[in-house]
Amino acid sequence: MTACAIEGGTAGAATTADPGPEESGEPEEPVGAESAGAEGTAGAEGAAGAVPAGPAAPWAEAPRAPGTFTLTADGAYGARLTAAPGAPGEQRAWYPERWTLDGPEPYAVPLPLHQPEEPDAQVVPLADGRVLIRRRVADRQMFSLLYPTGPATGELTLGAVECDGMTLLPPSPDGSSVYGLSPGDHSSLLWLVAGGAFGPELVAEIPGHCSGGVWLDRAGRMLALDRQLPGGGPVKAVAVDLERNGEVTPLLQIAPESNDRLLLADADSGLLLIRSDAPGHDRLGWGVLGSCLPVRFPECLRPADVAVTPFAVQPGQMLMPESCAVALRIDGAAGSWVGIWRPQGRRLHQLAAPEGWSAGAGYWSRDGVLHLPYANAATPCAVARIEAPGDDGPLPETGGTGRTDGGTGGTEPSGAVTPPVVCKPVPLGQAPLHRTAPPD
Repeated sequence: MTACAIEGGTAGAATTADPGPEESGEPEEPVGAESAGAEGTAGAEGAAGAVPAGPAAPWAEAPRAPGTFTLTADGAYGARLTAAPGAPGEQRAWYPERWTLDGPEPYAVPLPLHQPEEPDAQVVPLADGRVLIRRRVADRQMFSLLYPTGPATGELTLGAVECDGMTLLPPSPDGSSVYGLSPGDHSSLLWLVAGGAFGPELVAEIPGHCSGGVWLDRAGRMLALDRQLPGGGPVKAVAVDLERNGEVTPLLQIAPESNDRLLLADADSGLLLIRSDAPGHDRLGWGVLGSCLPVRFPECLRPADVAVTPFAVQPGQMLMPESCAVALRIDGAAGSWVGIWRPQGRRLHQLAAPEGWSAGAGYWSRDGVLHLPYANAATPCAVARIEAPGDDGPLPETGGTGRTDGGTGGTEPSGAVTPPVVCKPVPLGQAPLHRTAPPD
């Protein structure tokens, strides 16, 4: 990865930058909670009608699934652990549920078995409609594939791995493989738990404590992990080549002592979403795989008193990373809502989320429509579709820090506007630490 510097300064200067006022762990009034309504009413229409403006109020009667809503790489299927709503204090039985999202109307299929699942079970959908489930039984991780068989649920047992804990990684882009990561203090084990020939298979043992998990290509070969070496030190994203026995190469190196994590990657455009404390404190930034340009940390991606996390990148934008629409989950005191941003637009659009949205779940179509799965008292399975708002209008002035829209759009400049620099891409981990001027 060539994103190894910070725009507008050296890596050394970035680590000593003024971190600004200390952020509170309990935000009181998120920025954009009032302005979200101005943009949330346009282009946000779901299966149950228009999405109301502003951060959506939580649905009190909805079951609180302990895990997350997981989507296949192409967005055709989703899976979650859920339960029917019940009276307060009443114990409910958890069961897997598969959502079919690639048809004319989304629908959910429950996949219960003869006994309820534990709240810490994890489910991942496959491209053929089956759902992988990981269960912890004593000190073993058990894996099975679930699928509907008429009114019942079929189960294919895959095997078990003896370890204290394991996290399933996002579904592989190939649609048939699922990997699990068992982290340790001195090394982490990467397992192929679905898609192998003989049950769970150990793929690689990686020195250090690993976390995260982002796919870098559409073949399911290159996997990015966030790694801390044995004995401590900063966390750095590395690339793992699954076809070369888990060979590890550096991916992010913004500053020697900075923690550089990869959050999202788009295989078509090469756009990377990064979280790093190289500027002095944790910031959300972006770079391009294979580019010699530095990582940039837009001001518009750090609104006050909220947490911003990217969860989906628009596919199909070949060689145009700056035009990709990025969906972000915004969490504040008022709840969770949606942000949409493009690198070239330099502004963060804040929109309402549908009631009952599985916060942080969603996918883009190639033509720039964001699909958000949700369930509430009115519908047990639905998808809201939001068209990415345009970035028309004057850009922020060069070097400015104020908003250009009177405060109604929640936008801020991302830094000084500079002419494009023509650079030759360099291999992973060999980017310059400083931007160099083009030759005369």
